[in-house]
Amino acid sequence: MRLPLFLILVLLVQQSISSTPPLKRSYSTHDYFVLEHIPSLGGASLHECTSELGVELVDRVGELRNFWLVRSAKVFSSIHPRSTHDGALAKYNNLRSRAAAIEAGPMQPPSDGHRHARRIISSINHFEEQLPRQRTKRAPPPIKPADPGSDPNSSAAIAARLGLVDPLFAQQWHIVNDEFQEHMMNVTAVWEMGITGQGIIASLVDDGLDYRNKDLAENFDAEHSYDFNDHTNLPTPMLSDDRHGTRCAGQIAAVKNDACGVGLAYGSKVAGIRILSGPITDVDEAAALNYGFQDVSIYSCSWGPPDDGKSMEAPGYLIQKAFLNGIQNGRDGKGSVFVFASGNGAGFGDQCNFDGYTNSIYSVTVSAVDYKGLHPYYSEPCAANMVVAYSSGSGKNIVTTDVGENACSSGHGGTSAAAPNAAGVFTLALQARPDLTWRDIQHLCVQTAQMINPEDPDWEKTASGRPFSYKYGYGRLNGYAFVTAAQNWELVKPQAWFHPSAIRFDNGSLLEEEGEMTGGVPIVPGGVSSTFTVTEDMLQEHNLEAIEHLTIRVWISHAKRGDVEVELMSPNGVRSVLAAARHQDHAHAGFRGWRFMTIKHWGENPIGDWTIKVSDQSNDKRNGTFHGWRLMFWGSAIDPSAVKTYVLPTNEFLLPSLEESESVEIPTPSSIKAHPKPTSGLPSDHDTAEGEADRPAFPETSASATPSMTPTPDEGWFPDMSNLVSNSKWFFGALGAVIIFGITAGIFLWRRRAKRHVAYSSLADDDLQMSTVSGSGARPRPRAKELYDAFGEVSDDEEDVNEQTMLHPGRSLDEHQAARLGFHPEFLDDDDPASAEPTPLYRDDPGAGDQRDGLTSDQRSMSPGSGSSWEHASEEHSG
Repeated sequence: MRLPLFLILVLLVQQSISSTPPLKRSYSTHDYFVLEHIPSLGGASLHECTSELGVELVDRVGELRNFWLVRSAKVFSSIHPRSTHDGALAKYNNLRSRAAAIEAGPMQPPSDGHRHARRIISSINHFEEQLPRQRTKRAPPPIKPADPGSDPNSSAAIAARLGLVDPLFAQQWHIVNDEFQEHMMNVTAVWEMGITGQGIIASLVDDGLDYRNKDLAENFDAEHSYDFNDHTNLPTPMLSDDRHGTRCAGQIAAVKNDACGVGLAYGSKVAGIRILSGPITDVDEAAALNYGFQDVSIYSCSWGPPDDGKSMEAPGYLIQKAFLNGIQNGRDGKGSVFVFASGNGAGFGDQCNFDGYTNSIYSVTVSAVDYKGLHPYYSEPCAANMVVAYSSGSGKNIVTTDVGENACSSGHGGTSAAAPNAAGVFTLALQARPDLTWRDIQHLCVQTAQMINPEDPDWEKTASGRPFSYKYGYGRLNGYAFVTAAQNWELVKPQAWFHPSAIRFDNGSLLEEEGEMTGGVPIVPGGVSSTFTVTEDMLQEHNLEAIEHLTIRVWISHAKRGDVEVELMSPNGVRSVLAAARHQDHAHAGFRGWRFMTIKHWGENPIGDWTIKVSDQSNDKRNGTFHGWRLMFWGSAIDPSAVKTYVLPTNEFLLPSLEESESVEIPTPSSIKAHPKPTSGLPSDHDTAEGEADRPAFPETSASATPSMTPTPDEGWFPDMSNLVSNSKWFFGALGAVIIFGITAGIFLWRRRAKRHVAYSSLADDDLQMSTVSGSGARPRPRAKELYDAFGEVSDDEEDVNEQTMLHPGRSLDEHQAARLGFHPEFLDDDDPASAEPTPLYRDDPGAGDQRDGLTSDQRSMSPGSGSSWEHASEEHSG
């Protein structure tokens, strides 16, 4: 009877830990670490592991099983300031070294110390230091309220019918658009069906929530709210710009009253999770994304890395575990619904596929359209965009709640306002069908999204016949269409996946001692391609029936990352632009296993050849190399009974070879993380700038699109010549132009010859003049290159090489170039974050050649006065 009683006590203790709000941190007095403890691997208890590392147990990491927050006291010394690497991390690395000695090969019988180290280290699956980082909000700065300019008749009629007395309801054009009636979230008919979001909780992961506001007090859910910045129970806005979370909450759940306006799901509840008002660690961010996940259905996230056109950051291992935990275990296994704003950096050439949160398969990525249905210039395009929702632009903003008991906002906007509008629609749908899974929500987005601006050249047909746009995704989110489709929706089969081995190009050597990599395929003018063939047997073997998401990991070194373009061509001729050129991105880091994502192939038959093409701007001084890639398919299972639970690969102590292993993530080391607030990321003219519907998202890559990226032998060098000849108008027009050019050139040459004959005749009688033309004493004419150099211009790359040559005079130019690329041995097998130095793999180094260029003239004209907060948004260095 003692053993069962003991187990009951242990379970009660664990339950009490998981249900207790996180404890307040003190990073000034302690160093914090996350420890993943799996006793079944090595047999060591959690107490043994913490004792060996010299740390004390603090708390469980959110809802993640086997993850623990531990800490050790800082030691302050005026002579030798203590480094965290001298403490717990040093002990951990020492244990790894001693354990590795046993695995190195034949040796004398290992000592007790070596065996003990192996036992401890085998029980620790992950150990990582935690340093706070700041996340970026995606919201507008305070601006003057826009003139509503709308006819109150239609909105007044609806208000009277539904008993709405909210004074600003007539200005909430995103609910009832009197001027452009086809452009609104279209939810009032859903309200008339009695569906207003009752019983559903949406969590605003943001900068706080003013639960004292009259519009939100009744619908505020305190139980599932928490402040991870100040570690207090209530997410009270404290800073002067802590307004964004309150505004987003009003979009979803502002109640029917006489205060401001009304929310899309005014019968639902909203919780507030405060993370954007200060630095935050991966431990707290992971806990925030799972906070209350059994009761909370939707997490609305309008933040991410800086939208500056040069940043590239993905969530670390711990946060990826939280996403996976949410979709697998949230809502009793139906999965948490994560909604992310696509980003506001399109004016800077930014794309949401360079944001590891928006290009996650677990996120519903939402871009913006304005009240006219036009694409706002700030809204980021990419192949991961799923839908668009309404937000600021062309002269109007979103009207919603604000901080203060009776405060209202008329200046809300950006993609950060589009995301909670989408979350409001999902809230209504979950009341109608609470059994919808996270993938059902995404399927409904694809099925019910409606095409707008059909004349926009960015629209393309997918293999399944649906139109898709990098700007609009599958189209605008229509609340009524979404909810009514959900009522009769047949739940999708469980998820399955097929992850082929990576394709690597090993025509070089790996330099172990220098931590660099050679080999790969040079990126030549016109690009370099590689193909992977999918067969029916492969799909059957992996139980994959229909594809949904595709993720593509790439390993590319390049002297200027922003020059690189990546696209994927399917067997059916559907092309996904994964990366277009980003002129602000001067980083030398390249793509070290970066994961792109596309939903453009949703429902497509994947059997056949998939071809990736990598190209750049063909600058001789900024070249690159394509080292390898890996294509991964995600979709629905053939046989639901044979489905396996996906496990995120970790930094196991002994990793199998790449060909035998599952897709192993390269975790981003935790560092001082500072998500910039959305208020610092949206241009000041986001509301006034006119939208557009006549430009492709990626004109440079679109112009070079061809049905086949590799010409067939009979096409030769001029694959379009046959088309030209077949069109008589073009042919005879071109022939006439050639004839006219030939006649004009002949007349010009004849006249020049006559003048030259006269000139030389006059010079023949003057020996002095002739000697000055042909004599040895004549000054040579400058060549074109010398004329250019006379201006004293030095390219960025020459500066880099000169600087490196001065710092390392013993290196060759090729060695300097390789040193800047920063690749390490066995790059495709790099799955152990504990190796050597914890360098940032997805996060740029600050100041890495990215401060020299500003905006282009076109971007300045689109975004006057808005560059300062974007150009100076910095990424914190990892490690």
